[in-house]
Amino acid sequence: MEHVEVAVIGGGQSGLAAAHALAQQGRAPVILEASDRAAGSWPRYYDSLTLFSPARFSALPGMPIGGDPDRYPHRDEVVAYLAAYADRLQVDIRTGRRVAAVAANGGGFTVELEGGECLAARAVVAATGSFGRPFRPALPGLESFAGQVLHAADYRDPAPFAGKRVVVVGAGNSAVQIAAELARVSRTRLATRAPVKFARQHLLGRDLHFWLTRTGLDAAPLGRLLRTPPAQPVLDDGRHRVALDAGDPDRRPMFRSLDGEKVTWADGAVEAVDALILATGYRPNLPYLAGFDGALDISDRPRHRGGASLAHPGLAFVGLEWQRSLSSNSLRGVGRDAARAARRLTAFLGRT
Repeated sequence: MEHVEVAVIGGGQSGLAAAHALAQQGRAPVILEASDRAAGSWPRYYDSLTLFSPARFSALPGMPIGGDPDRYPHRDEVVAYLAAYADRLQVDIRTGRRVAAVAANGGGFTVELEGGECLAARAVVAATGSFGRPFRPALPGLESFAGQVLHAADYRDPAPFAGKRVVVVGAGNSAVQIAAELARVSRTRLATRAPVKFARQHLLGRDLHFWLTRTGLDAAPLGRLLRTPPAQPVLDDGRHRVALDAGDPDRRPMFRSLDGEKVTWADGAVEAVDALILATGYRPNLPYLAGFDGALDISDRPRHRGGASLAHPGLAFVGLEWQRSLSSNSLRGVGRDAARAARRLTAFLGRT
């Protein structure tokens, strides 16, 4: 069995930030990435996705995003940036290595890969994010719906929905963006449990992230104080608010039920629907910890405090939503949590 110092599971933004932080601490991380490149989930996001934060606030530690610092980078720019970051990182990155299970092994861990290969690691960083585990709520009648059902994780572009009747479920950034672009080619409804909340993207001539950074709110350790994190408002330059006010897309209260090809709305109106798109978020994607006693709770959520596992001092998490702050699972914020995890693991490794 090969022995490594720290196994970092996941080669996306969280894994890369963790590896960078560990290297800065003098450790020797090995990144295990299931796909064929170190870019995480970004290559699979929908085609029109752009960052909500400007390039100057969206870089990982040690390497700025080139070009105009005030622009909002497109998905493909982020993919290219992460690839360049991985090349520059100069750590051991192994692609095509999907982790099947992690188990305690004396004072360390056994990391089993699909195919049977095993590594012995003194410490582990779980950095696989949540995109691989889309959340599909129990909607009334969903099992009997005869139309197309897909999660936003599987949505790419509006072309396949041209001329169709589509309902998008959700009130977050992705839900509003997807519904707005679908409304250009289809009859689109946006179903939400409450009115969509918007936040102005610019205040006093500055992007909102300038003020979040200047005030320190972006990095404030709020995660541990909030049992139920608040829903984040939709960042908007005004266009999406105007579109919803104009009914394009048409925002409606959540429907009562689905049945066959029909949807029954809260006001009793019934209409035919061709497709349902669930922009309903994600949950931590940590199936390899399912058999690790104490690592996850009964809902398969990690048991941690600020990213430090409550089950084992040599296990850390990076990139969880609201791990420590509102930016913990973003490009702009993951580096802070990664640095904290690296310091904790370095202290642990110094004791073992």
